Amino acid sequence: MDYNHIIALLDRYWEGETTLEEEALLRRFFSESHPDMPEPLQEAAPLFGFFREEMEKEQALEELLPEPKIPVETSPAKVVPLSPFRHWMKYAAVLLMAVGMGYAMKQHQRQEIKVHIAEIQQQKEEEETRMAYLETKKALQLLAKNLNKGTEKMQKLAYFNEATGLITGAN
Repeated sequence: MDYNHIIALLDRYWEGETTLEEEALLRRFFSESHPDMPEPLQEAAPLFGFFREEMEKEQALEELLPEPKIPVETSPAKVVPLSPFRHWMKYAAVLLMAVGMGYAMKQHQRQEIKVHIAEIQQQKEEEETRMAYLETKKALQLLAKNLNKGTEKMQKLAYFNEATGLITGAN
């Protein structure tokens, strides 16, 4: 056989461009013994030898375990016409989906409004708390100022009491 033709077929085989007949020709070529085979063909010989051995194993296995024949019934597919009720059910399902999505969107908007109102109320409470703190601080400062005035007057009174005690105790 022409080795150049086999080398060209082998190149096409590696590129994946061979037909089934050409691959069968390659398998037949490599199943035979060729002592003066060129080097490019000698490199591919073990691969095709492996393919041959595996095919022989598979054929032996098929002979030992024959494939059971199961009758396959092929019947034409039944055409089931849609009743008018089922036809309108498609539209009802689409309408129901639209209503459900609208309801979900409305609930989501309500939830967002509730969150916004809660944030505003929290800000108001924080402002009221701050204002109450400032008012309390102002009232306590006024009380402290007045207590300090009273303390000064009490110190003067204590001074006079002491002086009076010295005068009366000296008599």
